[in-house]
Amino acid sequence: MTQPEKQPDMRLRIQAAMRAAFPQAEERVARFYAMQEYHLGWRNEQLVACESDPGKLIRPQLVLLACQASGGDPRLALPLAAGIQLLHDFTLIHDDIEDDSDMRRGRPTLWHLWGLAQGINAGDGMFVIAHLAIHQLADLGVPAERILPILRRFDEVILHVCEGQFLDISFEGDLSISTEDYLAMIGRKTAILIDGSAALGAMVAGADAVTVAALSTFGRSLGLAFQIEDDILGIWGEPELTGKPRAADLYRRKVSLPIVHALGHAADAATLAEIYRQPDPNDAAVEKVLAILDQAGSRAYCAQLAAEHHHAALAALESLGRSEVATVQVARDQIRAIAESLLGRQA
Repeated sequence: MTQPEKQPDMRLRIQAAMRAAFPQAEERVARFYAMQEYHLGWRNEQLVACESDPGKLIRPQLVLLACQASGGDPRLALPLAAGIQLLHDFTLIHDDIEDDSDMRRGRPTLWHLWGLAQGINAGDGMFVIAHLAIHQLADLGVPAERILPILRRFDEVILHVCEGQFLDISFEGDLSISTEDYLAMIGRKTAILIDGSAALGAMVAGADAVTVAALSTFGRSLGLAFQIEDDILGIWGEPELTGKPRAADLYRRKVSLPIVHALGHAADAATLAEIYRQPDPNDAAVEKVLAILDQAGSRAYCAQLAAEHHHAALAALESLGRSEVATVQVARDQIRAIAESLLGRQA
């Protein structure tokens, strides 16, 4: 997602809260945590501390903004923001293993450097540290009667993410999945974490059920729009903007939403399926797929669906109304800016 203008130190405060979640480790297990810090970009391949861009950190930023937009103090939500980002990174460590990926963010993946067993264990460790981060809410004075439901919802989010990953793995090579199947998968794997970020941030503020539900709907709709936009860019994105080769997802034979749509609507769906069964489609085959997608109107379909989910996200946010409290309205405006930066993005 494109970073809108917002508090310049927000990402640095989130990263500081993430660092604070890590325990003080004795020397014999220090490497265990250093490998996790490598994945986070805090260390190089020699496990020496290094400077790195923290990235957009959209999910944890939504935690803080949702808390403020619900009338709370975003500083109290920092441990939760850290937990959300650590949870996201835990899923990426395991995702790299499950996808047999040897590169992420231009660097070798954790498991590729230190082996499958250490990769799984490091991911498990980060899973626990994400929970420990949330327990730090108590240290900032968040009441226990809020923290327990937050931990419960946090775990429910994790379970949904695992369901989504199960579906994603199950769908590999399956050319018979429907649009509904695909949306059910990305709703769990991608959208639920953005949903949870917004809803949980409101819960830290002690927001009422209506506000939590509205921000949950906002997050889920935004997450669906984001993933559908990502699917569009994976095929039609400009390489100089996305940093990926032209039609990268087609060469990888990724069954993304445009492909699912075309398989169900293209006149030449059989040819598309035949090409997708080839282990390494050549340039001519990819050009044929692009032509089939064009004939089926798959890009337009996906763009329209992304726009619908984008509209639903904004409608959920607007249902909160305008606040007379300046800090609350500023946060709601910043959340809206995040959503508006998404539709039609180029990278």
